[in-house]
Order: sequence, then C-alpha cells, then structure tokens
Amino acid sequence: MGRCPNHKNSKKKGFSHKSARRAKFLAKGDDVIHKELGDGFMKKPLPLNEDQPGMGQFYCLHCDRYFSSSAVMDEHFRTKRHKKRVKMMQGDAPHTQLDAELAAGMGEPDNGPSLRVRDVAMGL
Repeated sequence: MGRCPNHKNSKKKGFSHKSARRAKFLAKGDDVIHKELGDGFMKKPLPLNEDQPGMGQFYCLHCDRYFSSSAVMDEHFRTKRHKKRVKMMQGDAPHTQLDAELAAGMGEPDNGPSLRVRDVAMGL
C-alpha cells in the first residue's frame, strides 16, 4: 500500500505560507487607511526607518506598502490593484459601526417601505 507511482507533488517549493499569513494580519484595515487619508497623513515627511525598504521613504498609503525606490513606486501606481484601491477609498468610509451592528443583527430591521394597503383600499 504505497503511493501511486504517477502521483506528482503539487506543492511549490520555496513559498512560505507563514509569511503570507503574517502579512495579512499586520496589514492595516480599510477603515484605518480611509481615516488616515482624511487626516492628511502624507502631508508630513516620513521618518527614516532602517527596517523598511527604501528607508521608509517610498510609501503608498492606499495599499499600505513600502517600496525600495521611486521608480518601483511609480510602477506600482500604474497597476490595476492600486487603481482599484484608490477608487475604493475615494467614496464614503468602507465600514461603520452601524454596518457592523446591522450585520450582527443588532440594528433596526429594514422592513422596506410601508404599503398602506388599508388606505389604498378605502380610497384615501
């Protein structure tokens, strides 16, 4: 009872799922980014940071990413992913407390418009 001789291993070598999961949980939420855009976060100069690529000077606030140079950052600005994020952040706040309460079933129910069937039947 061994493995099938024609079985091929579909796992990719060299990719760490651990780093992908860590990046997912360290990323800022959409609501935090939207608030920083409204506060004028990018108007003040960024501090030097040796731990970030490019000493932390090339930062895309919409995508919450650091880049190694201005050329790489300009290339990122032309991508489809960045343009979608910018468009999403231009509207209202992505999430509010009211949205969370409605999703949890704690807000007021939305039963639609009242039809007033009795008033229509009486001719009012």
